[in-house]
Amino acid sequence: MKPVARNRKKQEAPENHERWLITYADLITLLLIFFVIMYAMSKIDIQKYEILSQALKLEFKKADTMMPQGTGVMGANNPSKGGSDPVKKQQEEKEKQEKEDREKKEQQLQDLLQKVQSYIEQNNLQTQVSAADTPRGVAVTLNDLFLFDLGKADLKPAAYPILNQLASLFPTLDATISIEGHTDDLPLSTGSAYRDNWGLSQARSLSVLRYFIYNAQQDEKRFISTSYADTRPVVENNSAENRAKNRRVEIVVLREKLAPAQQ
Repeated sequence: MKPVARNRKKQEAPENHERWLITYADLITLLLIFFVIMYAMSKIDIQKYEILSQALKLEFKKADTMMPQGTGVMGANNPSKGGSDPVKKQQEEKEKQEKEDREKKEQQLQDLLQKVQSYIEQNNLQTQVSAADTPRGVAVTLNDLFLFDLGKADLKPAAYPILNQLASLFPTLDATISIEGHTDDLPLSTGSAYRDNWGLSQARSLSVLRYFIYNAQQDEKRFISTSYADTRPVVENNSAENRAKNRRVEIVVLREKLAPAQQ
């Protein structure tokens, strides 16, 4: 009887078709960990958050730098170094300074308003002069007949004291001062030195401006002169009393300081 040959081809081991389970199990495990972390983060515990934050910072610090002249993954901007964004810091300082400047100017305006109102009361000028806080700034309104004769633009001597009082307060202010002339809607009488209400309102504004510059020795760069004629009445021009209210000069200490190109 012949012996069985030993070189018969060995039977191949059956292929394992369940190896995908290993990858699948790893994926499920990672997903589970991810959702556990998400759940934990949804309920913020400041103490645990700080511990996690410090741990991450430490790992980043240990890692090889990805940026020149840095330590850790985040380089020089690594929070564990206690550094800060210089651009952000500069912006914060700028905003802080601007806020302080606004508060200082607002205090100056309120002080000015209080002093002018006290002067008006002490000198019984309530019917000719008023002062109010407006969105544009502190506005001092002077009746036209208190300042000028009818249809004219030459200042009366009676107006000098209050103009001097205002001039004494201006140097303490870091603000632009707008001097604005207004008239009523009636046309000028025949033979007037001015062509129309525009010319009259401009001449009156300039008379007050020139008094501040030449008589009170104020800095001319701080002033602007504007004329509105009858385009900005405070009341309707439907009676003699109302027209008298509209004929006025307003001295407005502006909240916003105008740049030279705007003046």
